[in-house]
Amino acid sequence: MRRDVLELRQFYASDLGSAARAMVERKLQEAWGDTHGLDILALGYATPFIAPFRERSRRVVAAMPAQQGVEVWPAEGRNLATLTPEDSLPFPNALFDRILVVHGLEESADPVGLLREVWRVLAPSGRAIITVASRNGLWANTERTPFGHGRPYTRAQLAELMREADLEPSGWTRALYVPPVGWMARWADGFEQAGSRLWPGFAGLLLMEAVKQTFAVKPHGARARVRIARPVLLPAPGAAPAGSSPHRDRLAPPGGRS
Repeated sequence: MRRDVLELRQFYASDLGSAARAMVERKLQEAWGDTHGLDILALGYATPFIAPFRERSRRVVAAMPAQQGVEVWPAEGRNLATLTPEDSLPFPNALFDRILVVHGLEESADPVGLLREVWRVLAPSGRAIITVASRNGLWANTERTPFGHGRPYTRAQLAELMREADLEPSGWTRALYVPPVGWMARWADGFEQAGSRLWPGFAGLLLMEAVKQTFAVKPHGARARVRIARPVLLPAPGAAPAGSSPHRDRLAPPGGRS
């Protein structure tokens, strides 16, 4: 059963939810950079994380599962959020250049079906980032936050799930090392920097990027799987940007160490 949209909104209005939003936003900005002229889909309950992209992007749309409920978003201006079945998104094929999924897979009755819809509406050169609770993290083991409900994932499990939906993992990173305790939210930045160096496997969230696969016909009629967008989020050369750790916790190739 999915968390209700009111419960999710209440969490992100709290100090702990604000810390989670800031940590994930930082990872997204590192990953996506300038989204000028791009179309973005926020699927699940991803609206807390995409506000920085609204002004730069051509279009930002939020799709929230019917079992969760929908809220008006943004608070001001024209509503950009819609209620939708998770296995039948009301969008044309190959519409979005970037897709962010948060609070989407963990409580989905059909996670592969949801990811196949992501594949369908993702543009051939597009990139999708799936954010889930990490199985080894503290956040998956407490029900005080929305990330403590549903199925958490390891990196290998999430990559396998993506491939079932014809999405090819191209990079991954972790976020949210602060313990899920409200009064500790003020030290989230310090935990993020120390955790990435000292206990990287215990992050609360796993973010994995994927590109779209399609099928080409071989001369003898057999189908061959082809990745039509190359990985673009490899570890950045040189020093990391200010505010992030120098070597860990950037979107790395999926074959790296977990």
